[in-house]
Amino acid sequence: MRLHNTGSANSAGLFTLSLRWVIGWTYFSAFWRRLVLENKLIPDEAGYIGEKFNHFLPNALGIKPVIEYLVSNPDLLQISMISFTIIEAVLGLFLILGLYTRLVSIGIIMLATGILLGSGWLGTTCLDEWQIGILGIAGGFTLFLSGSSDFSVDNYLHKDVLKTKMDNLCRLDSIIMPRIYNRTFILISSIAIFSITLFTNQYFHGGVFGKLHNKSVKPKIEISNIRYHDDEVVFQLFRTEGADVYGSFLIKIEILDQYGNTVKIIDQEELSNLPENKIRNYYIAKIKAGKHSLVLPLGAKADLSLDTHGLLIEDNYSIKLTDISGIEWQEKINI
Repeated sequence: MRLHNTGSANSAGLFTLSLRWVIGWTYFSAFWRRLVLENKLIPDEAGYIGEKFNHFLPNALGIKPVIEYLVSNPDLLQISMISFTIIEAVLGLFLILGLYTRLVSIGIIMLATGILLGSGWLGTTCLDEWQIGILGIAGGFTLFLSGSSDFSVDNYLHKDVLKTKMDNLCRLDSIIMPRIYNRTFILISSIAIFSITLFTNQYFHGGVFGKLHNKSVKPKIEISNIRYHDDEVVFQLFRTEGADVYGSFLIKIEILDQYGNTVKIIDQEELSNLPENKIRNYYIAKIKAGKHSLVLPLGAKADLSLDTHGLLIEDNYSIKLTDISGIEWQEKINI
């Protein structure tokens, strides 16, 4: 059944007024926070948004190669962060004003999908980023259907000033909307969005069946590519889980023999003074020596080189890391 009642369509746009303003501010505020209240678009400064983007990498869904490419190329990353910020500012402002609402709502759906796929797994106390992403998709679709109606620039342009073919084309009214105001289209689209909701909720958090999990609660570090040569042990560390707002703090690295006995310790003081040339970072989020420990931000990956000072490393020796929280990670050294 098609909806031909113009008054009903106008009412729909009026009913979603608060939704349009809130979603509009949600995206415009990204620009406001990053550039007006505080400049977060400067690399190598605290709060740089590129490092936050790097936090998405370990468990992103489908777009991990894109994120990895950008965080591996700082210049391109900065251009991308500036571009995303401008796009969010324009879309958010247009949505608040009610200017080309339906066209802008498509952009909102695309941005929300990017947020969902990239950071839907993050959230220390609840499913923060997943909720933002999935509600952005549903909210954008709702605004696509409702338009803006009263209290919008669209309404003013459409009715009084520039009622032109170009205006109608940008509003998607004259070509698309008469075709989609039917129950079948809305039902199929809603089922698709609900299916995405259930799938991502299960994929990221086990929220539909099985054991509920949250990868933002405690840090996890992967140890790989262990090599031993010239009195040095070289290995790769990759922080893949834990809260994005603070790092994992390594206070001890041990080398264990095949029986589990400690044959070498790099303690907290040595780690806090580890030279920069012993750390080769891959991404914008960097592993580095802190005041009291070795700091590993979420999403950081680096090769560490440790001097063994004549210690003979044999097959089946292990490396063990200890976090300040007491969590330990261990991996065998295969010569």
